[in-house]
Amino acid sequence: MNIDCPVIEIENLSMNYGEKQVLKGLNLTVNHGQIVGYIGPNGAGKSTTLKTLIGMITGFSGKVRVLGYDIRTHSLEVKQKVGYVPENAQLYEQLTPLEYLRFVGRLHKMPDHKIANISPKMLEVFELGNMADRRMSVFSKGSKQKIQLIAGMMHNPDLIILDEPLSGLDPNAVLLVKEILGKLKLQGKTIFYSSHLMDVVEKISDRIIVINQGEIIADGTFEDLQQNATGSLESIFSNLTGNTSNIKDNAELFISVLDDMK
Repeated sequence: MNIDCPVIEIENLSMNYGEKQVLKGLNLTVNHGQIVGYIGPNGAGKSTTLKTLIGMITGFSGKVRVLGYDIRTHSLEVKQKVGYVPENAQLYEQLTPLEYLRFVGRLHKMPDHKIANISPKMLEVFELGNMADRRMSVFSKGSKQKIQLIAGMMHNPDLIILDEPLSGLDPNAVLLVKEILGKLKLQGKTIFYSSHLMDVVEKISDRIIVINQGEIIADGTFEDLQQNATGSLESIFSNLTGNTSNIKDNAELFISVLDDMK
C-alpha cells in the first residue's frame, strides 16, 4: 500500500442512464485513514458513484482511480483488493454462512486455512456463531446484513466501500459496526460509505460529502458544514438539498388528509 497515493481519485466523472444524467462532472480525492460519509437524497447518485468505484458500472466519462488502479483497465484488481458491501445484496441463500464466507474468501485469493480460522470467530462477534451451519434462506434481514459486512471486510482490505451498511441492523449491531469502523480507521484503513442515518454519519465521519442531483454540493467536516448552517447534520442536510419547506408542507398536507376522514 502506497500511502502517498490517494485511495480514491475521481476526475470529471459523469454518467447517464438513458436520457437522464445521474452524475455531473464529479471531482473527488480521498486519502488514507479517513472515514468518509457520502450522503444525499434518493436518486442523487450515491449508489452509482459507489458502483463505479468498484468496477460494477461502465459507460461513464471521466477518470476513476482506486488504490492507484485505473478502474477501466484494472477492475479485477480493484474488486480483489477492496471491501464492498452493496445495498440490498442477494446472498446465495442455499449456502450456510461458513460456505458463503469460504466462497467469498476464495474470490479474494485468501488461503483456505485462513478462511477456516477467521470465519467462525467473525460470526461469533456478530452473534451468529450458533447459525454458522444453517441455510441463510431462513435468516432475518439483519442477520443477512451481518454476513454481508463480514464478507466485505474478512480479507482485511485497505479500502472499504459500504452502501447503506447499517440497513436492517439492531441498535447493538449498529454500535458494533461503528466501533469496528473506528478501529479500522486507526489502523490506516479508509472507509467510504453512504447512509441515511444522519446521526451516525455526524458522529463517525471525519469528512462528509453531500451529493444532490448528481453534483457535490458540500464537502468537509461536520464543523465545516456548520459554518453555513446551524443545527444537526439532519437539519443541515435538509437546508442544503432544499427540502426543509417541502417536508413541513407535505407533513401538514398529510395530516389535513387524515383530518378530512374524521
